[in-house]
Amino acid sequence: MSHNTFGHLFRVTTWGESHGPALGCVVDGCPPGIALTEADVQVWLEKRRPGLGKFVTQRQEPDAVRILSGVFSDERHPDQVTTGTPISMIIDNLDQRSRDYSEIATAFRPGHADYSYWAKYGVRDYRGGGRQSARETAARVAAGAIARKIIPGVTIRGAVVQIGPHAVAQDRIDFSRTEENPFWCPDPDMVPVWEEHLETIRKAGSSTGAIVAVEAVGAPAGWGAPIYGKLDAELASALMSINAAKGVEIGAGFAAAALTGEENADEMRAGDSGPLFLSNSAGGILGGISTGQPVTARVAFKPTSSILTPRRSINEAGEEIELRTKGRHDPCVGIRAVPVVEAMVACVLADAHLRHRGQVG
Repeated sequence: MSHNTFGHLFRVTTWGESHGPALGCVVDGCPPGIALTEADVQVWLEKRRPGLGKFVTQRQEPDAVRILSGVFSDERHPDQVTTGTPISMIIDNLDQRSRDYSEIATAFRPGHADYSYWAKYGVRDYRGGGRQSARETAARVAAGAIARKIIPGVTIRGAVVQIGPHAVAQDRIDFSRTEENPFWCPDPDMVPVWEEHLETIRKAGSSTGAIVAVEAVGAPAGWGAPIYGKLDAELASALMSINAAKGVEIGAGFAAAALTGEENADEMRAGDSGPLFLSNSAGGILGGISTGQPVTARVAFKPTSSILTPRRSINEAGEEIELRTKGRHDPCVGIRAVPVVEAMVACVLADAHLRHRGQVG
């Protein structure tokens, strides 16, 4: 299997499967001399960790990370720092229940990548989805922790802004409130609405979709490159690579199609330290290059395909079957996707920073 690596100067390779002994990543291109400990990574993994509420998967994984290479400390460097060499990190899997998947060893779950993996490779790890499982995203979050160290002046915050049909009004979105509740909800008034909706969905053995919004404040003007290295294209690619992501929009996104040119153009005035933009329909990116405004994006996640409702499908022999998916699954994957979205944005921006520095000094 190819294409397990993303990035240019800041390159991330993830490895491992949902029910294998461990998973992890190798981060290449991190500059030397950056303070980095396992605690710096663990704090972000805790935000993504499963089993932290009844509305997420009950798989109990500590997600304790170990850094195997790329850092150094001695009497001259009492604080552990990066060396500029590849940083390898590992996260052990400790709570696999592979028996939950024995009945689908030769069956294709509707909505999953079971059939497409089997059609391409002729073999698939059916235990929790193997490589296609969202368990892989723990490695992305670990890589994102390092990326944040490279761009300390940039603050990246995500929020769930819609679950099922229930959306937070744009003027009610406050990213500073997202860690006050288990839903990463930026509007406290929406929490009980989502709780009621998810409780109904969970008890029915079904699932629901979600939209996650993210903003990166502090990225200076100039990151990204025109034509084939556009910052918004890099972000869209990274965000679409997340499990269950089915749509990405930058700035006004699809809503821009309904705007007039006057409404969409972000007018400017002279500010004390550069242009003062009067709006941000562009999402902080013009011509593929950051403008200095907040970089904003939204990601739509489909409902979890693993549900208890019997669904029609086929098996490897081409026989028509009906199956229901057992095991422990998120009724809404968008909730735990927030730290993953933040991590992918961090990785893209860290890469853009290093490429920009390499080109223009």
